[in-house]
Amino acid sequence: MKKLKRFLPLVLILVGLVALLDFFHPGLPITHDGQDHVVRIANFYQALTEGNLIPRWAANLNWGYGHPVVMFLYPLPSYFAAFFHFFGFSLVDSTKLVFGLGFLLSGVFMFFWISDLWGKEAGFIGGLLYMFAPYRFLDLYVRGAIGENFAFVWPPLIAWMALKLSREGRWLYLAGGSLSLAALILSHNALSLMFLPVIFGYLVFLIYSEGKKKRTKLIIGISVMVIIGLMLAAFFLLPALVEGSRYTLRNIVTKGNLVGFESFSRLFWSPWNYFGTGSFCVQLGVLQWLTVFSAPFLIWFFWRKKDKNWLLLLFLFLVFWISILMMMPFSKPLYSHLPFFNQFQFVWRFLSLAIFPPAIFLAAWFSLLPQKRRLLFLGFFLLMALLLNQNYWHAKSFSDRDESFYAGIYPGTTDTGESAPIWSIRFMEVYPQAPIEVIEGQAEIEIGQRTTTKHEYRVKAETSIRLVENTLYFPGWQVLVDGQPTEIQFQDPAYRGLMTFNLSPGEHQLTIRFQETKFRLVSNLISLLGFGFLIGGSIIAWRRKKK
Repeated sequence: MKKLKRFLPLVLILVGLVALLDFFHPGLPITHDGQDHVVRIANFYQALTEGNLIPRWAANLNWGYGHPVVMFLYPLPSYFAAFFHFFGFSLVDSTKLVFGLGFLLSGVFMFFWISDLWGKEAGFIGGLLYMFAPYRFLDLYVRGAIGENFAFVWPPLIAWMALKLSREGRWLYLAGGSLSLAALILSHNALSLMFLPVIFGYLVFLIYSEGKKKRTKLIIGISVMVIIGLMLAAFFLLPALVEGSRYTLRNIVTKGNLVGFESFSRLFWSPWNYFGTGSFCVQLGVLQWLTVFSAPFLIWFFWRKKDKNWLLLLFLFLVFWISILMMMPFSKPLYSHLPFFNQFQFVWRFLSLAIFPPAIFLAAWFSLLPQKRRLLFLGFFLLMALLLNQNYWHAKSFSDRDESFYAGIYPGTTDTGESAPIWSIRFMEVYPQAPIEVIEGQAEIEIGQRTTTKHEYRVKAETSIRLVENTLYFPGWQVLVDGQPTEIQFQDPAYRGLMTFNLSPGEHQLTIRFQETKFRLVSNLISLLGFGFLIGGSIIAWRRKKK
C-alpha cells in the first residue's frame, strides 16, 4: 500500500481520462454553449495577438458590429485556450484541452488538500468523488460550460494553500493562495460568488483552530493573501461589476428572469439527456447522497474524538443543505428580496456548490477506516464511481467545422444578450453593408488598417457629411479626425447603438480606436500593484531563505 500511495495522483488522472475519452474524438462535442465558447476564444486570441494583453472587445461577434462580452465574462479559460492555440493546437482542440484540464486538475488539487488533512487514500477518494458527479459531466457534455468546469479547480487549491500557510507560515503558500483566489474569480462570475463565502468560512475555521500564539500571525497572513488575490483579479472584477451594471443590459435581462428551480425528487434521480433547463439531469449522485445522509454520524464521530475538523464538517453540512434549498421553488421570495442573487441566472447552478461537501465527507469517512481495509474500500468506491457514472461521460454528437467558421464574422454574441450596451438593441439582425457608411452628403472612403481596437480610413468629403461606423459604441471608443477627437452620437433611432458623427468638406484622416477608460486603467493599476506585491514578497522570502 505504501508504494501505491506514491502513484495515487497518477491513478486519479488516468481514471479521469477515462471520462474524457470522447474529447479525443475529432471535432467539437455538440453542447448548449460549446460553439459559442470557441468563437469567443477566437476573438480573444485575435485581440491578444494584436497586442491587447487584456482583451475587452470582440470585433467579429454580433454580426460583425462587435461586442464587449469578453470584458464581462471570465477571461482565464480563454487565456489558457489562447496559450494552447499559440503553440499550434486548433481553436477546437485548445478549447477541449481547457475542458480536460479543468476536470483533471479539480480532482488532483482536491487530492492534495485532503491528503494533508487525512492521508493520501482519503485524498484519492475525495478527488474521485469531486470529479465523478453527474453535474460535472453535465458541464462537460451537455451544457459545454467551460468557465464552470474550470472554476472547480480552484476551491480545493485555495483551501490547500491556506492549510499549508496555517501550518508552515511560508510566503510560498500565501502567494499560491492569492493566485488561486484570483484564478477562481477569473474563471467564472457566478461560481466565484457561490464559493467565496464557503472559502472565507474555511479561512475563519483555520484561524479558530490555531492556538492564540499563532492566531494573530495567521490572521495577518490570510488577510494579505485575500487582499492580494482580489487585487490580482481587479482588472476584470471591477469593470465587470461597475461597468457591467452601469452600461449593459445585465440588470434588465436578469431581473426577475431566474429559471431552473427544481423539485427535490429530481435531485435524487432524473434521466440523463441532452435537453435544456427543466429537462436535463440534475441529480446529485448516488454516492453523494449516501455520504450526505451519513454526515451527521461522521460529525458526531469527529466530535467524540475531539478532532476540531468536526466544525469544518458541520459547516460543510450546512453549506450543502443551503445550496439544496436555494434550488427549491419555495426559495423564490428570497431571490426577489435579494436582487444580487439574480446574477446566478440558473438556480440549478447551486449543484456546483452541492457536490463539494460530499467529496470531503467521504474522504473523512475513509480516514476512519483501519489501514488494512483501506485498499479494499478504495477499489470498491473507484468501481462504484465508474459504474454509476458510465452513461454520463459521452457526447451527443460532434461538429467538425473549419477554423474560419470560428475565427470569422459570427452572428451571435456568445451570451444571452446581457452584455449588450443599454443604448443598443439586444442582438443585431443583419450584417453591415460596409465597415463605415455615408448616411448624409457625398464622400469617397478608402479603408485602411483595421484591427480589433483600431479602424483607419481616408475620407474625401465633397460636402459636409454624416457617417456611421458599423461598430457598437461602448465607453472607450473614440473618433479622431486628423488626430483630434470629435463628438460621437450613438442613440440615433435609425442606427441604434452605432457610432455616428459629422465631417466637414475636404480630405481627412479618420481613426476610430478603442482604449481603456480611466476606471479600467485604475483597475489595471490595482492588479499591477498586486502583482508587484507578489513578486516583491517572493524576492524578500527567497533572500531570507538564502541567508
